[in-house]
Amino acid sequence: MTQDIGAPRTGRHANSTLVVLFLSLGGLSFAVLQSLVAPALPVIAHDLKASTGDISWVLTAYLLAASVLTPILGRLGDMIGKRRVLLVVLVILAAGTLLAALAPNLQVLIAARALQGAAGAILPLSIGIVRDELPREKVGVTVGLLSAIFGIGAGLGIVLAGPIVDHLSWQWLFWFPLVLIAVALIGVVAGVPESDVRTPGRLDWIGALVLSVSLVSLLLGISKGREWGWSDGKTVTMLIVGVVGLIAFVLVELRVKEPLISMRLMALRGVWTTNIVGLTFGFAMFGTFLLIPTLLELPKMTGYGFGKSVSEAGLFLLPTTLMMLVFGPLSGLLERRFGPKLPLTLGALAVVAAFGLPAIAHGALWQLLASGFLTGAGIGLVFAAMSNAIIETVPATHTGEATSVNSIVRTVGGSIGSAVVAAVVVSDTTPQGIPTDHAFTTGFWVCALVAALAVVAALALPSARKRRQEAAEASHVDDQIAEPVRS
Repeated sequence: MTQDIGAPRTGRHANSTLVVLFLSLGGLSFAVLQSLVAPALPVIAHDLKASTGDISWVLTAYLLAASVLTPILGRLGDMIGKRRVLLVVLVILAAGTLLAALAPNLQVLIAARALQGAAGAILPLSIGIVRDELPREKVGVTVGLLSAIFGIGAGLGIVLAGPIVDHLSWQWLFWFPLVLIAVALIGVVAGVPESDVRTPGRLDWIGALVLSVSLVSLLLGISKGREWGWSDGKTVTMLIVGVVGLIAFVLVELRVKEPLISMRLMALRGVWTTNIVGLTFGFAMFGTFLLIPTLLELPKMTGYGFGKSVSEAGLFLLPTTLMMLVFGPLSGLLERRFGPKLPLTLGALAVVAAFGLPAIAHGALWQLLASGFLTGAGIGLVFAAMSNAIIETVPATHTGEATSVNSIVRTVGGSIGSAVVAAVVVSDTTPQGIPTDHAFTTGFWVCALVAALAVVAALALPSARKRRQEAAEASHVDDQIAEPVRS
């Protein structure tokens, strides 16, 4: 029989403080690397003599590797041990970061970024370790902190990129995170115990291949659509292959004996509603990272730009990251007392307001700052609550699998958000090619409407009792959910 979803966590082998510290450092280093490179792409392109189209692969390679390998490594963690797989992932991340710092040309840098993206499983593996090793009363707040760390890292990456490149060189974008990764790796070796909750079985290589092809096609079509042209044959083909591949993946997973991702678990209302929230928030977060810095950096002579430098514009995202740090753990406290539905709903409403405010008026700096505060609070509340909602809904033996899917949908949402918001901004420009004030207004309204979908999905989340009941029923009827083995 599958382990009781509500089984207590003893944490008898774990020093909770050290576990949280070292897992947080690993998550922070990955999240910083996710966004740190983006503001520095023009500098890197100039130094490596790369075209705009070619340099974009520095981001695309990272994105594709994270999307493809996160579910595979998350499932392996459930099967052979989360700490063991986490150590491998951190070694790969360290190797990719060192290679990027030493990269002599664009090809090596792209390969290094693909290695870094392979570490996308850090969050689901870390959440699984927390669920298995820490006492129940600490799980919600800790998951909140770990989830917030990912949003904080992404924001810090954009804030720090400008000063690092201005005062040092783009190679230091990788040397600094490498130090964090090294400390995290040593810490996990010394201070994080191996989880004894396992799901025996074999990896579904057919499902992994189908999912990989579909995700690569879908994300390539989305991320390169503006460059290739949305009606171009390559873009259309990639999008069609991606969608058809996802349908084929679902059909394959329903038929194989040991699926990579259990479709019955994904069909639980507590899981699919949370994944919809994740998709919309991935969209909204990257909408913030694109719209606000671009508006701040436009010349004052436009009448609506603020004439800030890249470094100054990055600093305006600092309140967003600070609010994530505050509201992530707070979300865990709210979840423990009221369940994840309340912080999910409050967070979604905060992000609707965060985009609604500048959509109505964005002519003053305080309006953009207020938007940043609301965005950070909303993301902090929601990212933590999403993870807690999922780990409450699925059996402990499938934590890595389920949280990996949530990570993927956030990545896909971020890709869609970046593509859509960029398309909106460049579709309405002045004769000089500068985005108009109306383009930003439209972009903010689009993000507000997408965030409103998260409110609807959050309200549709079932009660805690209903989630546990559905998960227990799925565990009994789904013969693909294997019995856990305790070492």
